[in-house]
Amino acid sequence: MSPISLKSDAVCLSVRVQPRSSKSGIAGMYGEQIRICLKSAPVDNAANKECCELLAKALGVPRSSVSVMNGASSRSKVLKVEGMTIAAARASLDPLLRAGSASAS
Repeated sequence: MSPISLKSDAVCLSVRVQPRSSKSGIAGMYGEQIRICLKSAPVDNAANKECCELLAKALGVPRSSVSVMNGASSRSKVLKVEGMTIAAARASLDPLLRAGSASAS
């Protein structure tokens, strides 16, 4: 199963966040989810905001296009990206996932 899917005209990304990391970034895969390390602590929605900002930058879309669909208070989340196709999301994320997996191992 892919961490990237299409639901109601929006791309959905299944992610696993690791708050309070030493640096923020996409760190490869965590099972069937995209692993994202965040400097922010999971308080006052700071980690969710940083996660959306990081993915918006990686995908080349406005920050307002990325939102938490499910799992706002969980490490496992589903993020919704509007205005993007699955092919474009894969093209943007594949190089980052490969680089993150290589540096994580």
